[in-house]
Amino acid sequence: MGRPKGTPKTGGRQPGVPNRATTAFRETVTRLLEDNAENVARWLEQVAVDDPDKALQRLAQLAEFAAPKLSRSEIKAEVDNKGAPTINLTLTKPNG
Repeated sequence: MGRPKGTPKTGGRQPGVPNRATTAFRETVTRLLEDNAENVARWLEQVAVDDPDKALQRLAQLAEFAAPKLSRSEIKAEVDNKGAPTINLTLTKPNG
């Protein structure tokens, strides 16, 4: 039986705190990359000989595991050119 409707959620992980499995996985991949930095660099160089773009893609893919993705922000600006210059900025955080 679940909690009654309208009852606030209690316990669990606080918002913004990564779960332990994700944290452990990132730490493991980071350690793996650090311990094999010379090999990874050599592999990327070998890929870059035939396709430099593909090497950059692989590097970006590896970076996703070691560093958290940053959220994007949208900036909207309105400029009123009547009289004195005025700029109104609205910063919004995208959903997700």
